[in-house]
Amino acid sequence: MKDLPESDDAIAQWCRDQFVAKDALLDKHIAADTFPGQQEQNIGRPIKSLAVVLSWACVLTLGAIKFLHWAQLFSSWKGIALSALALGIITLCMQILIRSSQSERSTPAKVVPAKPKDNHQSESSSQTEVEKQK
Repeated sequence: MKDLPESDDAIAQWCRDQFVAKDALLDKHIAADTFPGQQEQNIGRPIKSLAVVLSWACVLTLGAIKFLHWAQLFSSWKGIALSALALGIITLCMQILIRSSQSERSTPAKVVPAKPKDNHQSESSSQTEVEKQK
């Protein structure tokens, strides 16, 4: 706050300068897909998350194999058709969920406009009170 100019005209000019600088920085960001002077940081992927994903993949794969062996779904054409149908339905549902969650397809949040204060009504009620007193 100490660095801001004192007069209204100087503050207005300062605001214009800040917007011009911001727009120039945004144009550079759009062109280069990075901000000037920004150092890229390689954050890497932690080994822990890879281990968790691999362990869950193994557990789910083994569980699916055990279930299919137990249910003997692949022992007949009817079982194969039923398995293919179930896999198709699951794939379709997942595709719908993924597409609906994409940010470019999502609908913006609805903002309820603020109700303006009805100064006219309060003024008319105060005028009515003044007239009653007379």
